[in-house]
Amino acid sequence: MRRVAVVGVGLTKFGENWDHSFRDLITDAGIHALADANMSGADIDALYGGTMAAGRLIGQEHITALIADFMGLNPIPATRVEAACASGGVALRTGYMAVASGIHDHVVVGGVEKMTDVSSGEVASALGGAGDQEWELFMGATFPSLYALMARRHMHEYGTTEEQMAQVAVKNHYNAARNKYAQYQKEITLETVMKSKVISSPLKVFDCSPITDGAAVAILVPLEQARKYTDTPIEIVASAQASDKLSLHSRESITRLDATIIAAKKAYAQAKVEPKDIDVAEVHDCFTIAELMAIEDLGFCRKGEGGKMTAQGETALNAKISVNTSGGLKGCGHPVGATGVKQIAEIVWQLRGQAGDRQVKGAEVGLTHNVGGSGATCVVNILKRAN
Repeated sequence: MRRVAVVGVGLTKFGENWDHSFRDLITDAGIHALADANMSGADIDALYGGTMAAGRLIGQEHITALIADFMGLNPIPATRVEAACASGGVALRTGYMAVASGIHDHVVVGGVEKMTDVSSGEVASALGGAGDQEWELFMGATFPSLYALMARRHMHEYGTTEEQMAQVAVKNHYNAARNKYAQYQKEITLETVMKSKVISSPLKVFDCSPITDGAAVAILVPLEQARKYTDTPIEIVASAQASDKLSLHSRESITRLDATIIAAKKAYAQAKVEPKDIDVAEVHDCFTIAELMAIEDLGFCRKGEGGKMTAQGETALNAKISVNTSGGLKGCGHPVGATGVKQIAEIVWQLRGQAGDRQVKGAEVGLTHNVGGSGATCVVNILKRAN
């Protein structure tokens, strides 16, 4: 197994990109990533692209052939990866394994989704396929309602409050206001969250991530070659993935994500670090309760204490551990196939010291946590500044 580094990242502005097509978004992110890595398309050996629902949302399948074509990468192998909202994270891990194994030397990993060209109802139907189509979606369950069930049970078991969940949104909008790529570049108050419209009690509008267009790209090479392309290579020191039961009702507990717990344990062991060693983390806050459960399942606090930890400001910028400095899915946006790669880009910028007003001081170790569906897939990556 070779050591693997990220030498370039690129991102589009996240949001309602009415004037940009699916191919525009991924091509733009790819151009920025290649420039960041001081590479041209001729240097790339393989492409792995993460997208969840291009067929449902824009009527386009065979998307990595399209990406390779419009990025000028033909005739390299181009492979689509789909794992619901974890599509980008699994694409990244697949590219990591390709480089680590020695099969390819220079790999481009992309994530992209164009979600605003159809109605919100059509988006909800497409996203619902990430759960159990027969036993959840067909019976009327939506993802807000599934995460609302998690929230209610978490409140019952641990005393978590709606205000504690709302503090996740307040924190992440604060960070997003300092991120030029974010969909929502505006701070909000606790009162704003608490008074927003109920979507599925106890979750309100401001507890939920938005519908978003966007793309992200990362370029991976063997660490031994990385300094040919950049003075600040960022090593992927661990990449782990785990699965769980697809439907929420089949799980032993709905107040934890076992896939997160298992993937995190594997990643910490591979990287030879502990949760306390992580300086900055991008976690999958598709709903505010999801961030509270994530920081518990990742070992940043004990089970049931995520709400308290957040309310006390311990996950804020430059606090005990800086969580979702990009603004997370909540503030930066959630173009589902792109999110896992966007998380990598944010951690790379943090470890390079290039995150501007949201920079975590002295950040040396970063973690990304990308979840598919209500937790049936999870990818955890750990990155460090290369020695």
